[in-house]
Amino acid sequence: MKQIGVGILGLGVVGSGVVRILQGHHDDFLRDQEIDLRIVAVSSRRDAQARELGLLDVYSSDPSSVTLNPEVDVVVELMGGTDTAYQCISDALKAGKSVVTANKALIATRGRELMYLAAEHGGELAFEASVGGGIPIIGPLRHTLASNRILSVMGIVNGTTNYMLGRMKDAGLDYDSALAEAQQLGYAEADPTADVEGYDAAAKIAILAMISFNTDVRLDQVATEGISGISVTDMHAAEEAGYVLKLLAIARREPAGIDIRVHPTMVAKTHPLASVNGVYNAIYIVGDAVGETMFYGRGAGEGPAASSVVGDLIELARHKAYRETIIQPVWDTEGLPLISDGDLESTFYLRLPVPDRPGTLAASATIFAELGISIASMVQHAATDDQAELIFFTHKAPVGAVAEALKRLNDSGILTGTASCIRTIA
Repeated sequence: MKQIGVGILGLGVVGSGVVRILQGHHDDFLRDQEIDLRIVAVSSRRDAQARELGLLDVYSSDPSSVTLNPEVDVVVELMGGTDTAYQCISDALKAGKSVVTANKALIATRGRELMYLAAEHGGELAFEASVGGGIPIIGPLRHTLASNRILSVMGIVNGTTNYMLGRMKDAGLDYDSALAEAQQLGYAEADPTADVEGYDAAAKIAILAMISFNTDVRLDQVATEGISGISVTDMHAAEEAGYVLKLLAIARREPAGIDIRVHPTMVAKTHPLASVNGVYNAIYIVGDAVGETMFYGRGAGEGPAASSVVGDLIELARHKAYRETIIQPVWDTEGLPLISDGDLESTFYLRLPVPDRPGTLAASATIFAELGISIASMVQHAATDDQAELIFFTHKAPVGAVAEALKRLNDSGILTGTASCIRTIA
């Protein structure tokens, strides 16, 4: 049996969950994996959690007590943030240690740099829990699906927004009420910006695209739109047309490069992602050999995230224990360009608040025709206080042309409020 020293940075919700799994399943790992995983160092801002977990004798508030500790073979980074976490991970990798992290923001901004650092110093960097919580997705992309040319990755990767959109649909809540309920239940943070504006999902799809398309993709390269502009009217329109509203993270391989983005999407009810509800996540992958596959499960929480972290830890510990030769992938062999969002095509739902007067519909249709936007269907909602709403579903049209149409409608004075523009998928 090989003993592996484990150092843990951060004893929050996930860090505590990792400790409990290691303590509760130590003998199972010893028997089944033939490795003796020992927690030899922990660090966090406060000692209360270390005391509760019985780890006060290996506790320090100084992260270097973990990253530079010669008894530590594998470091588990669960601190959050990017700057301090980056320094700790890089220190550990330079010391020849392997690292497990759930830090999606860090991997989506400096992941390639850290992977090169791991390769240079003979360590490994693993980050299964950075996407999808307890859903195994990084491992399958690296191993089981490595025989495929991945064509697209699309998913619901943020449980907070999925819960909110579900409540808006099922209970008729407006955006503010759905957010308040999610916060009360602990599904949304006091500052929900990262979730509701799509930044959390953007970090996750950047990581998935990096692995799927062997190309360096960073968080700031992902076109991102959140759900704060979604109204109850949009929900009703989606329902009537046979769609469900979801916040989707999408990455596709196109002839010109990679199309990557996050935005609200009307998903046809017949699509597998349409039935993913509550705080659950799902990632839908299409490969040239395997065809369509979908990975589904809880995307957050102590148990699911800790499960993925410990899975990575076991793999890296076995590599250390049995001196297996590992080639750390750096995922930049294809170097595909990223396609500008304006150069893409999509089908759209458009809701236009307009004055209820003759000629409004004709003026709107003229602008669409001038820009080559073909309308699939149109509905006019009943007028209220001399106002009306025109709802259009389009055939496939250039994203840039639709944006220009909305600009012209606004500049011409046809719109009396903010238009809603949501992409659709069958």
